[in-house]
Amino acid sequence: MRLVSINYCKPGMKLARSIYNDEGLILLGAHVELNETLIRRLEMLGVHRLYIQDSRADDIEIHEPISEKTRAEALFTIRSNFQKFMDDAKIGRIQNNLNLGREFRRVLDVIIDELKSHDQAMIMLNAIQGADHYLYQHSLNVCLYAIMLGSALGYTRDQLGVLGMGAMLHDIGKTMTPQNILMKPDKLTEEEMAIMRQHTDDGFRILKGIPNISLLTAHCALQHHERLDGSGYPRGLQGEEIHEYAKLLAIVDTFDAMTSYRVYKPAALPHEAVEVLYAGAGLQYDLEMLNIFRDRVAIYPPGTTVKLNTGETGIVVDINSSLPHRPVVRIIADAEGQEIRDIYEIDLSKKLNVTIVKVNDGLFLR
Repeated sequence: MRLVSINYCKPGMKLARSIYNDEGLILLGAHVELNETLIRRLEMLGVHRLYIQDSRADDIEIHEPISEKTRAEALFTIRSNFQKFMDDAKIGRIQNNLNLGREFRRVLDVIIDELKSHDQAMIMLNAIQGADHYLYQHSLNVCLYAIMLGSALGYTRDQLGVLGMGAMLHDIGKTMTPQNILMKPDKLTEEEMAIMRQHTDDGFRILKGIPNISLLTAHCALQHHERLDGSGYPRGLQGEEIHEYAKLLAIVDTFDAMTSYRVYKPAALPHEAVEVLYAGAGLQYDLEMLNIFRDRVAIYPPGTTVKLNTGETGIVVDINSSLPHRPVVRIIADAEGQEIRDIYEIDLSKKLNVTIVKVNDGLFLR
């Protein structure tokens, strides 16, 4: 299978993996042949990268960080509870859902168990194979990344529970934000940006009023947009004034936001997002955490088409868990740009003089 931008999809290509909505229901099943209508429909639904069949990469395996059942249950829990807050916001009321903490903790325990059951790099699937409401999918993705990074930092089970809860609920304040601002396709005005930024205070206010939600979880919602140099909001905190969990969330929240499609911007590729994060390393983002995050994330997901410094083109077929940014690449075209018949593989973790210089979805598609 090949991971391809919707812009390069053509009628006659077949899906290699099913596409789901935010309820876990299949919108389009694997092996379905694409046509112009389906391609445009997927684009309208916000599906901008998908896996298509390719005989040269049929053996690629995608290791999901959590099971489809757990993902569907988590999204249902997020969506149903967030929707209650959205409905109450319309009539100017905030309810204290006494069961909120228990509902999220139940699904969070399963997520932690599944993530800790396999020690491998997180695969980037947030903007792939799904047609989900951004807020719900983003909340789940940030939770997955946060638990993965927290585990790599040596956090205990209890710490992962608090961090994971804070991550899953970090944007709950956006349920108070008007939809016309959240979904605006153009740049926000200064007034609209001020309203948008209120979601951190709103999230803190919501969570601190719920008895079975810890105050630290509420502070995750409050501080996840703070930055080390004081350039963040809502308080302009600096350095050690920011809680460790909020420093971690700043990295994973920004990464997922950049690699997700939004109505006002296209999704960045994982390696592009990491480069942007490193531009703020030590200034806005904690360098030690960022280094660990880089080493735990597959910035070139399996199925990605890449060009090497040798001039050759290949498909990423496997991730080295110890060096996820140095994957195994299956060469399909030589340095002259000619497709080769006898394909072969290069393990970049062993061939250190060979590097990836470009990602190109549209090369040598069949």
